[in-house]
Amino acid sequence: MKKEHAIIGFVAVAVVCFALGYMLGNKSGGGDVKEGAIAPPVAKADKAADDKAPSKAPSGPDSDIIPVGTSIVKGPANAAVTIIEFSEFQCPFCSRVLPTMDKLAKEYPNDVRIVFKHNPLSFHKDAPLAAEASLAAGEQGKFWEYHDILFKNQRALKREQLEQYAQQLQLDMDKFKKDLDSGKYKKQIADDQALAGKLGARGTPNFFVNGKRLSGAQPFDKFKAAVEDALKRAEPQIKKGLKGDALYEEIIAKGASEFKAAAAPKRAPDTTVYKVDSSRAPIKGSKNAPITIVEFSEFQCPFCTRVLPTLKKIEEKYGDKVKVAFMHLPLPFHKDADLAAQAAMAAHEQGKFWEYHDILFQNQKALKREQLEQYAQQLGLNMDKFKAALDSGKYKEHVEKDKAEARKHGASGTPTFFVNGRKLVGAQPFASFEKLIDEQLKKAGK
Repeated sequence: MKKEHAIIGFVAVAVVCFALGYMLGNKSGGGDVKEGAIAPPVAKADKAADDKAPSKAPSGPDSDIIPVGTSIVKGPANAAVTIIEFSEFQCPFCSRVLPTMDKLAKEYPNDVRIVFKHNPLSFHKDAPLAAEASLAAGEQGKFWEYHDILFKNQRALKREQLEQYAQQLQLDMDKFKKDLDSGKYKKQIADDQALAGKLGARGTPNFFVNGKRLSGAQPFDKFKAAVEDALKRAEPQIKKGLKGDALYEEIIAKGASEFKAAAAPKRAPDTTVYKVDSSRAPIKGSKNAPITIVEFSEFQCPFCTRVLPTLKKIEEKYGDKVKVAFMHLPLPFHKDADLAAQAAMAAHEQGKFWEYHDILFQNQKALKREQLEQYAQQLGLNMDKFKAALDSGKYKEHVEKDKAEARKHGASGTPTFFVNGRKLVGAQPFASFEKLIDEQLKKAGK
């Protein structure tokens, strides 16, 4: 009986994975699963990434550059076609597409390179550590060998097993274990996930063939057609003598207008009026304002920071006509965001939410418990009360209720806004907010 349950459970997970890869992969780049689905650039992993990444970083779902960065690459550096692959080691559909990728490499040995980026899905609990382990193997020159072993052992990806696979490849085990213990590669993986979300590639696997999107474990013929099309489009740049990264950047930049639609297909504007319950939220502005902006945000998300000047400009232009309600949506791959949200509510209890909010956004890379307490001290909060709130988890339920409210209305990425119930996803420019606010003010006037 237990065996039957295990089989049923595996099939159920597989179906969910496929559903995400298919449904989410074929709709717009709205913030449905991962951070910054309509948002600004992904932070680089380190200085090396800055040196290797394309000179122009992505700026939204309509980005003209999908950076290779420091990701692992298979194939010739001077290939005319770059396939960016977003994948993860516990997804059965990612495993299914491996023979197709191998066949492509063999059929186009001089023309195709494959760039592997990580997008471990939240319901695959072993996938994040497996991704870290693959990068630790990659540092020792064995990424693809380790990659193959992981896909052959998708149901055996616990720490002990990951170490066994490293031993099979005769890796330096002290270094391998140290890399896993330190969490050395967590940020690189988080950056890959953020980029995937921004491009609307929220299911696995997802591919971008010279910038043109191909979702799911498609058959070889689909990939072959995409590669042939990419080669044809690259001919003018190839004739100019461009190769590798330079060729890839020019192809993407030149085709930006058509790749925009491919990377994040646009859909009709959402005119739904959502009834968001923001009664628990801290409010900035007049309680009687005719316009309420409900903001779902979190303190570790770089895209949430970018929208702050826009919100300030809204405050300056509209004054008492607009109020902002802040609701918490800490994302699972931002490990410090949840406690930061609770700390913000502890500050709110003492009448200092917005001051504390500003400090947290100014210090996004320093949100550990000790630092959260330091910021509370800076604001002159009652520290015994503040610490007691964090120790007791007093505001955990508040944050969880905010998350549930976000999910209820399809707000799964950060930031997401509701302007009098009208959804606006991502770090949108002032003009986008202005248009909605003016429409709502006109309705309020009538």
